[in-house]
Amino acid sequence: MDRKTELEHHKKEREVRKRGVSIEDAWRKLDRDDSLSVKNKLEKLINLTGAAKTPKAKPVERFIPEPQPREPLRYFENRYGLDVRYGRHPIGDGLAVDGETLKYLSRDEEFLGLDLGSALFFDLETTGLAGGTGTIPFLVGLGYYRDDKFVVAQYFLGDPGEEDRMLEELSAFFRDGKFRSIVTYNGKAFDVPLLETRFILKRQKYVLNEWPHLDFLFSARSLWKHKYDSCRLFHLAREVVAADRSEDIPGAEIPQRYFDYLRTGDFGLIEPILYHNQEDILSLLGLVVAGAKLFKSEGAPPEDEEGPTAMDLVGVGRIFETAGELDRSVAIFERALSGNLPAGIEVALKEKISFHFKRAKNYEKAVPLWQDLSEKEWSALNEREIKGILNGLRQLAIHHERHTRDLAEAVRISEEGLALAERVPGRLKDDFRGRLKRLKAKRAKTGL
Repeated sequence: MDRKTELEHHKKEREVRKRGVSIEDAWRKLDRDDSLSVKNKLEKLINLTGAAKTPKAKPVERFIPEPQPREPLRYFENRYGLDVRYGRHPIGDGLAVDGETLKYLSRDEEFLGLDLGSALFFDLETTGLAGGTGTIPFLVGLGYYRDDKFVVAQYFLGDPGEEDRMLEELSAFFRDGKFRSIVTYNGKAFDVPLLETRFILKRQKYVLNEWPHLDFLFSARSLWKHKYDSCRLFHLAREVVAADRSEDIPGAEIPQRYFDYLRTGDFGLIEPILYHNQEDILSLLGLVVAGAKLFKSEGAPPEDEEGPTAMDLVGVGRIFETAGELDRSVAIFERALSGNLPAGIEVALKEKISFHFKRAKNYEKAVPLWQDLSEKEWSALNEREIKGILNGLRQLAIHHERHTRDLAEAVRISEEGLALAERVPGRLKDDFRGRLKRLKAKRAKTGL
């Protein structure tokens, strides 16, 4: 068999195989006939195995299931024992968070005398994130301590036409629960006002804005923004609380899942949303507990095995700074500086603390901090951090000009500052130029 005939044979063989007929059996019979050429044998092979074209398959009719019946309003409840751990912390640890700690975390004096035992943790899932009268909360998640358990209750709106009924149920829940405060994550900007809008539109009484409100997003930013890339609840729950949220769905998917549910009635679309909402409630509790524990270990030395890290102390110091307790925050920042800090945070803290001591005219403590800044290696720092070093050099020059009367040292430091200021934009280079001009003129006049 020549090469051309062989190729043709293989081609025909593939065609026959596509028709599902045994080519080996058919060819074995034809090959015994020596009166036929190879070409004729191949032609007969195709005829014997079905030369007719395979009939086209009829188009499959698409099956569109009938929408499943939807329950207009459903209630779910999960109870957790106080010894159950969520990530690093037992759930019952929330009951040890006192009113003074809540006051600092919330920046609200009304929390004095309260605790988390009478608090309502609150989180909504809605038809959109833009807010406004067209946004409907279709899932309301509520967490609270009751009868030695932490309860996560969820009201799910299966039919938007039943929103009035859901709000009536919630109103009774808020009234009968004897709650005294509310805890949310970004709830001041989103959850609480959105639900208030729904209550107003339905002419129903709304009580959540009458209670002290701990929106933990603000405290979380103070405590951990310098330490982690994101302060999203999901991210901090994994980093700070060590919560396993591997089965969670992205929040951005939730509105579309609800719309698909309304179209199909498939509750399987909703089950992951229930899980997501429940995890948000538990994550919020875990974060509040973690933040409160940092306050309890405030006096521990940084990097101690059982105590907070230096980075943790920075966060606690920021909470007290926001509360206006500057002496307390500075003392915590000083302890943080004795631990391991990234260079940028170290520069920012030394700049902040030194100005506090300068205002108090405590130069004994301020000057060493300015000297530390002036000796800091700047090549790996960003623009803002380099400006911190420049501010330290500027304060040292002012100190030697006005207090030690060492004009030569003031000139030297100003020249060093000018050389560094040339590397970053801003007005500091003009400040150092003017300072040098004045210092040199004063030296020429006084001979110092």
